[in-house]
Amino acid sequence: MDSWLVVGLGNPGPKYAGNRHNVGAMVVAELARRGGVTLSRHKTRASAGSVRLGTAPGGAPGPPAIVAVPSSYMNESGGPVSGLLQYYSCPTDRLVVVHDELDIPFGQVRLKRGGGEGGHNGLRSISNSLGTRDYLRVRVGIGRPPGRMDAADFVLRDFSPTDRKELPFLLDDAADAVEMLADSGLTSAQQRFHAP
Repeated sequence: MDSWLVVGLGNPGPKYAGNRHNVGAMVVAELARRGGVTLSRHKTRASAGSVRLGTAPGGAPGPPAIVAVPSSYMNESGGPVSGLLQYYSCPTDRLVVVHDELDIPFGQVRLKRGGGEGGHNGLRSISNSLGTRDYLRVRVGIGRPPGRMDAADFVLRDFSPTDRKELPFLLDDAADAVEMLADSGLTSAQQRFHAP
């Protein structure tokens, strides 16, 4: 069975760990926790681990996957992602990028294949490195900045105290979305997570 590569985007270091921009990395941390693995430093400028996605207690093992977080800054994510794909001989159609999304309300998860980057520097870097936008994305809603706050400032701030209370549920949903995408396909995952 071919392995998946699931990459969660974020910025490295404790200064950024709680930022909205790091929600993709938080989702991968949840997938690693579910899989019982600790991400290890990898020569592709990333931390990575091998898991089975969506293995229910007492159930059959789910699809195999490498879960990873680039150790580069967000706007240089393309190099590590390209390196991971090559290292693991993973085709682009089995790449899932998990990232924050301003245009989706906080608490919602959406999935798609391809499309634009919407000003997201991590996605732009990946698309440029791969020479294609045609990869799967799990888009984790963080909502729009309040008032006239600049979007760049908003994504580099920690979640508000109110949002932090709901964050575990959002990370859980996004991790479920990745698992369902790998196990049941994009259409089934969209039908579940795009329901009103």
